[in-house]
Amino acid sequence: MATTPAPTTPRTAPPPTRSVLRDPAFLRLWAGSTASGLATWALPFVLGLAVLHRELGAAGLGLVLAARTAGFLAAVAVGGVLADRHSRRAVVLWSALAAAAAAPLLALGLGRSLLVMTLAAALAGAGQGACRPAFQALTAEVVAADRRQQANAAMTMAVRTSTLAGPTMTALLASFVGTGTLLLGIGLLWLVAALLPGRGATVPGSQSSAPRASLRAEFVDGIREARRHPWFLAGLGALTAVIALGYSATGVALPLVSRDRYGTGWVMAAAMTAYTVGALGGALLTARRRPRSQGWSAFAGLASYGFAPLSLMLPVHPAVVIAAYVVAGIGIELFNVPWFTATQREVAPDKLARVSSLDFLLSYGLAPAGLALIAPAIGTFGATPVLAVCAAACFLVPAAAALVPTARHFGRTPGSQGVSRSAP
Repeated sequence: MATTPAPTTPRTAPPPTRSVLRDPAFLRLWAGSTASGLATWALPFVLGLAVLHRELGAAGLGLVLAARTAGFLAAVAVGGVLADRHSRRAVVLWSALAAAAAAPLLALGLGRSLLVMTLAAALAGAGQGACRPAFQALTAEVVAADRRQQANAAMTMAVRTSTLAGPTMTALLASFVGTGTLLLGIGLLWLVAALLPGRGATVPGSQSSAPRASLRAEFVDGIREARRHPWFLAGLGALTAVIALGYSATGVALPLVSRDRYGTGWVMAAAMTAYTVGALGGALLTARRRPRSQGWSAFAGLASYGFAPLSLMLPVHPAVVIAAYVVAGIGIELFNVPWFTATQREVAPDKLARVSSLDFLLSYGLAPAGLALIAPAIGTFGATPVLAVCAAACFLVPAAAALVPTARHFGRTPGSQGVSRSAP
């Protein structure tokens, strides 16, 4: 006797993941982070306009920007500790308010007191440095794990769009208002960054009333956490090498090559624009791209920055230089977005801000050192040998980093959810 087969439940596709751009909490965080990024970018540009208007000398500009960098480096490590010790939202609030308070002081000192401007720039840099790791950790609190790569892609797209449209907007505003007013506008952007983001989830241990170790001891504890992740140390080393050598070399050599080889400044402008456009494309690509070997793919993207100094070495058509910068821009975001996402996934939540501060401290901190060394090196040995060494470093250091254990997937297993976070 035939039996009637039991009815089966039809297979249905899993519900689509809701876009992170429809999440009000993330949109508030995104808007605040975008405002801070735009304010960070705008300050050196506006101070450059002050030099053009003879309100600030070239030596004064160098001193003010150096003070800003010093403030950043001094505060980024402290900000990471505070963001793990207290509410990340509170750290964003107070650091952004400090940067906002620096803006009217800069406007007050403009053309009157270089000392006031220098102190204000250091305060602005400190606010900028303290908020960066807090924003990074707050993203992990606000956004669910399965949407963080999309969220990080949206964050970096905002930064690149600001870089692309910012000069035009600022130059247009400068036609109607003075430099002091533009500085006050930067302060308003920092107010938006301070007040707009909402509160994230509470991180276990961050609100503990138990006696705390010193700031230094807690920062060392963050270093200890970073050392537990070989892929992170390898990635940080590769990123630092590319920025300190590759990015610094192209920053110095591109204006020289544009002037001496091509006899025009438009090659420099086109290459810089192409880099930003490429980075936008890379961020769009990574918003949904999930390669099986995510770490290897990211390191390959980082290594592609080597095409930028390589193109400046050779007597090629300007279109080749521009294409190389597009590839470099795409590659840098093929690294950045998975790198941020993996850090948020793999690092212990109560140490995330401290580990993120290491990223900003080394990559941002060694860039000025690279710039300081590359210029005299080019003057001594010539552009071609220096660019060759820097291009080789861009290709070889990420390749070596990719061989480190756990680097293939930016974690112990593909799609690892950081199961080892509780290990000592």
